Amino acid sequence: MKSADDNPDREWKKGGAELLILSLLEPQARHGYDICKLIEARSGGALHFHVTTLYPLLYRLEERGLVQGRWVEKPNQRRRRYYSLTAEGRRVLARQRRSWRGFVEAMGRVMGVENA
Repeated sequence: MKSADDNPDREWKKGGAELLILSLLEPQARHGYDICKLIEARSGGALHFHVTTLYPLLYRLEERGLVQGRWVEKPNQRRRRYYSLTAEGRRVLARQRRSWRGFVEAMGRVMGVENA
């Protein structure tokens, strides 16, 4: 049986969800389902992000001007909303990455782990 300590989902979502989403949108526009699948795949299945949680966050990021969404229709596929970073989103992402690196480094020093 898993304890709360075995499941990082709840904790990382609090502070890291925005950073993850902005990072995944940096190289190219993506739709929500793709973002969810990438988080799961790149984390080796350790992190799961459900679309019902993701879309409200994407809407908030759009309202803040960090991402821009556009509807795309392709033949024989349903319409999907693709999100891409705005210039402000790139600035915020750079700032959040610096902050995250500092946090991880500080945690590593406290725990006695090098290159955490």
